[in-house]
Amino acid sequence: MKIALLAPAGAMHRYSGSFGKSLHYAPLTLTTLAALIPEEAEAEIKIYDETAGKIPLDIDADLMGITCITGTAPRCYAYADYFRSRGITVFMGGVHPSMLPDEAAQHADVVFTGFSEQTFPQFIRDYMSGSYKKLYAQNCDFSIENKPLPRRELLNKKRYITINTVEAIRGCCHRCSFCAYPAAFGHPVYKRPVKEVVAEIEALHSRHVLFPDVNLIADRAYALELFSAMIPLKVMWVGLVTSAVGIDDELITVFRKSGCKGLLIGFESITQESQQYIHKGVNRVDGYVDLMNRLHDNGILVQGCFAFGGDEEDTSVFERTVEAVIKAKIDLPRYSILTPFPRTELYAQLEREGRITERNWAMYDVQHCVFRPKKMTKEQLEEGTDLAWRLTYSTGNMMKRLMPLRSSPWLSIPLNLGYKGYADKWHKFTRDVMCDNSDIPVAAER
Repeated sequence: MKIALLAPAGAMHRYSGSFGKSLHYAPLTLTTLAALIPEEAEAEIKIYDETAGKIPLDIDADLMGITCITGTAPRCYAYADYFRSRGITVFMGGVHPSMLPDEAAQHADVVFTGFSEQTFPQFIRDYMSGSYKKLYAQNCDFSIENKPLPRRELLNKKRYITINTVEAIRGCCHRCSFCAYPAAFGHPVYKRPVKEVVAEIEALHSRHVLFPDVNLIADRAYALELFSAMIPLKVMWVGLVTSAVGIDDELITVFRKSGCKGLLIGFESITQESQQYIHKGVNRVDGYVDLMNRLHDNGILVQGCFAFGGDEEDTSVFERTVEAVIKAKIDLPRYSILTPFPRTELYAQLEREGRITERNWAMYDVQHCVFRPKKMTKEQLEEGTDLAWRLTYSTGNMMKRLMPLRSSPWLSIPLNLGYKGYADKWHKFTRDVMCDNSDIPVAAER
């Protein structure tokens, strides 16, 4: 049996877009799926990640899996339609199909909702017996214990800054109104046994580890146990947390001792009113400078993420945010536009108010405005975001943020140069570019 696993990408994040290698780490979805395929299938498996290379149109496969987020949905559907027209059975899963399974079912033979560690192997066995279903939903007894090691050898490691991505905890305890994650997967937090995570890290035989988990401190006790157990490993790691880490001396100390070199934190906004608007109560904007000082004192760099477009923000927010970022010396700022993903509380609110202005999912990439802002125009929001990128990544402002160089210039400098390149190209990705899938042949009607 020949199985192809695809991860299509939007125009900005595609291998030919504006994200260079320094901004790409290897995702876990496809390598995990590959590891879940039962041995009795005797499958020949190939992975195609469009952030790292082209997806060929002449793929020879019996089965094809496509992982889909909202911003890539139109492209995923185009690939699915095309490959189905060639007689390939296509299955689809991910955040977007989990939120809108009926929509995905119009383009795929099989749709997975929720997490698929249990249902995917069952589907493969059902397919082999000729009795597979059209929909597989996450089991009620779902767990991420005893996961097989991802099939990293199926990736082209030269295309990523690292392939050493490791999952420890899945889920988040917060209820941000814009977040697609709970809309797709609910609110439970799943934890792998610490000994399994440690064993996987040891098997990497590398000093560098990246945790892509959405919130490593969703369970504080678990975080302390995991990173305490990692101290003897002598690795350097980066991962995602909330700003709550800044008020926890014990956590910061354990992070430092376990080799933490960088954290991604969703600061979201420089105004407390905007934090309330998106229900991100964990953030305290008056504490950002102190938080950055504490993390820097412990040798930890920070990627700080901001989302423009809240109802409390006017056109002054862009330059004020750049000033705040420079003052706090955030090592790697990243800007996005608040995006109402389907099935989220934010989407429901804006839909009720008649403020959703864009229906093409390709524009839901958090870099384009898809709704009518309250205190500025759509054009002002996009132009202001572009301005914030360019000001933040001007040579002078990069120097102000990064000097004096802290403990990991090998990490901060390449990433800043990568985002500078991204900032210089941001304005080129117009709606026409984002929605163009003309490189994929239009499938004949089935």
